[in-house]
Amino acid sequence: MRLRVEFTTEPFDLDEAPTHAVVAREVIQGADLDAVDVGPFGNTAEGGADEVLTAVDSLLRQSLASGATRVSLQVNVIEEEIR
Repeated sequence: MRLRVEFTTEPFDLDEAPTHAVVAREVIQGADLDAVDVGPFGNTAEGGADEVLTAVDSLLRQSLASGATRVSLQVNVIEEEIR
């Protein structure tokens, strides 16, 4: 099974990325995922179910420990391409 996760962390700071946002991006970029897109107002990553769920666990733990007061995320099952 493949999953796509979309997430944001709060509170926002329009002048500079807060520590929790930087930590969340580093977790996702360092995870063993197939596709990662990070941006100022949202982030998306795709991969196998185990890899995505492991990354989400780490993302939640580390971003909350780094000052996030809210993490909004959505996880979707995505269809695998027929090869």
